[in-house]
Amino acid sequence: MILVIDIGNTTMEFGIYEGEKLEGVFRLGSKRDITSDEVGLFVTQYFEYKKIPVEKVEDVVISSVVPQVNYSVCSAVKKYFDREPLVIGENIFCNMPNLYENPKEVGADRLVDSYAAYKKYGGPLIIVDFGTATTCEAVSVNGEYLGGIIYPGIKTSMDALYEKAAKLPKVEILKPDFALGKNTVSSMQSGAYYGYLGAIEKMVQNLKACVGANAKVVATGGFARLFAEENLFDQVDQRLPLEGIKMVYEDSKK
Repeated sequence: MILVIDIGNTTMEFGIYEGEKLEGVFRLGSKRDITSDEVGLFVTQYFEYKKIPVEKVEDVVISSVVPQVNYSVCSAVKKYFDREPLVIGENIFCNMPNLYENPKEVGADRLVDSYAAYKKYGGPLIIVDFGTATTCEAVSVNGEYLGGIIYPGIKTSMDALYEKAAKLPKVEILKPDFALGKNTVSSMQSGAYYGYLGAIEKMVQNLKACVGANAKVVATGGFARLFAEENLFDQVDQRLPLEGIKMVYEDSKK
């Protein structure tokens, strides 16, 4: 059994794998000042809830884009699981050719998503990950990471609008019934949905011009399902980051 941890800017996602079976998924906020005990107690309580002994965990594998949180999570793993954590990019590596100008600049999440998607769906490929930032990755037919696009996430954009525009409220992000808003809330929701939809369409179109019009498009992340009915994606795969971490771990074992 392995525990995989995807540390993002907003949340940490944990996945418990017994072989190929995903036994449980749970999340915790990525507070920059979170302590190792907060992480350790939260995780072990979930194990108790699922009636899984923590001793069954053979390895803990981490992908992170938040260095400030790494120390607390790694300390929690050592203290509560008595395991030395495997951190992608530090003591375990993703076996994917990386053609970025400076490969070290590519976040572990971007590389892991690309690796998992290529192994599952083949190439050429475009991966759209809806997170705090929305990233679009391009993978060649030969499985090379080519680069991509980083764009403000839809929630990040709407939070900024709420904070900077004094008279605009915070609104729920959803697909409106009509594009034409009849009040402030519906107007903001329409702007968020259709503005973001247009941006994603254009980014995918431009990346297809780089990697090939036949490139598959795979979406993952929290807001992927919001746009699932727009015929933008060949596949919506919410578990792609966790599966990618597991794949990197399994390949390292080989």
